[in-house]
Amino acid sequence: MIIIVFGLPGSGKSYFATKLAKKLQARYINSDVVRNKLFVVKEYSQEEKMKVYNEMIRKMKTAFQHKKSIVLDATFYKKSIRNKFSKAVKEFGQSIIFIEVWADQKIIIERMSRKRPYSDADYSVHLYIKEVFEPMKREHLILQSTQENIDIMLDMALKYIQKSHG
Repeated sequence: MIIIVFGLPGSGKSYFATKLAKKLQARYINSDVVRNKLFVVKEYSQEEKMKVYNEMIRKMKTAFQHKKSIVLDATFYKKSIRNKFSKAVKEFGQSIIFIEVWADQKIIIERMSRKRPYSDADYSVHLYIKEVFEPMKREHLILQSTQENIDIMLDMALKYIQKSHG
C-alpha cells in the first residue's frame, strides 16, 4: 500500500504522516529528511526538488518490492509531481492513496514560528507554495488539522484507506 500525504508547509502533514505510518506499520519517507541526506548545502532549486522527489520514488519502489507499505510525506504541490508518482506505481499494478492535510492560517503561522526538526521552511515559503500549489482534482481524502484532532484525523484516514484498499 502506498499513501501520499501532501499539503502546504505548516499544515501538520508531517506530524500526521508519522503517526499514520506507525499505525499502519509502514515505512515513512519525508522529503525534508531525504533533502538533508542528499544535500549539505540546500538551494531549493527546481533541479534539487526533482532530485528529492526522484529519490522518494526510488525508496517507494524499494519498499514496494519488499512488500512493505509506505507513507510518503511532501508538499506534492504540482500535478506533474503527483502524476510522476502515480505513473511509477503502475508498473506494480498499484495505485496511490492520496491524503491532503490543511490547517487554518492562524495555526500555520503559529506552527511555522517554531523550529521544526528537518524543515527549513518558514512562513514566506508557505506563502510561495500556497501561491503555486495546484489543487488535486481526483478523488482523495482531505483532512483539516487543528491542535487537538490527531486521533480523529487518523480514524478518518484509516477508514478511507480501508474503503480505498478494499
